Amino acid sequence: MASARSVGKKLTIEGETFSIKEATPDNFNGLDFIIFSAGGSVTKELAFEAVKRGCLVIDNSSAFRMEDTVPLVIPEINGSACRKHQGIIANPNCSTAIALMGLYPLHKAFGLKRFFAATYQAVSGTGAHAIEELQNQVHAWTQGSEMEHTVYPYPIAFNLIPHVDSFTENGYTKEELKMLNEGRKIMSHPTLMVSTTCVRVPVFRAHSIAINAEFEKPVDVAKARAAISAFEGAELTDDPDHKIYPMPLYYQEKVLCGVGRIRKDMALENGLSLWVVGDQLWKGAALNAIQIAEWMHKDGCLKKNTKS
Repeated sequence: MASARSVGKKLTIEGETFSIKEATPDNFNGLDFIIFSAGGSVTKELAFEAVKRGCLVIDNSSAFRMEDTVPLVIPEINGSACRKHQGIIANPNCSTAIALMGLYPLHKAFGLKRFFAATYQAVSGTGAHAIEELQNQVHAWTQGSEMEHTVYPYPIAFNLIPHVDSFTENGYTKEELKMLNEGRKIMSHPTLMVSTTCVRVPVFRAHSIAINAEFEKPVDVAKARAAISAFEGAELTDDPDHKIYPMPLYYQEKVLCGVGRIRKDMALENGLSLWVVGDQLWKGAALNAIQIAEWMHKDGCLKKNTKS
């Protein structure tokens, strides 16, 4: 389902062709669950209509993430929170999800106190129009033409823009505050301290995050690597001697997030520095939503819609 302007278009998935319908309340009747990925305003308009009709809503927007009655879920971390939903389950922000794929197993091993993060966020996080703009700007640069821009306040090609989402009164952007607020909620860690700088980079797809984290217990690099290797949502990609580390070019369309460059932090007590890369369209969005539904199905808490 989509907006009215897409009605009648055909979409082929796994060899089966579907005709797109308009996302209206009546079209929710009889569905067991719906994944919303149409922005906060659409979610706020339609989510409760779906719930009234007996549907579970798994939402990709930020509309309900911080609501006390709405679980905010990464299945590998807090899948059991799905059992407490009241009709809506929220997907976390893309950079939060990717960062926690590296941090959560270390939290379990050493007890996370605080972390500092600098994100390197691909243009695909802004949408297809941003990908096209980067392509056009690269082409213009090679032709010696002016790099026109409408998506971002400056050209993104060959540039870095330390501005993702809108700024708040304390000087941080909303995107940067999500790492703090969502991280606390997902990990049930209300005292966690986080400081983040989010940067848009000229990469088409997959976010990268540099993290400096401090822990309660003394850290050990070998144990840290073992914890990452054993974690369901990540893979260890960490052999600097052979130039092996996660890179966004090689983490497009991958289920797992890559974690590498693990080393003792030189400025923090009981600290580790690490580098995490993941596809924000997959683990940071669509894949995580599907994994929520799969977790609930396996757990037996994804119920059939009994409303007529």
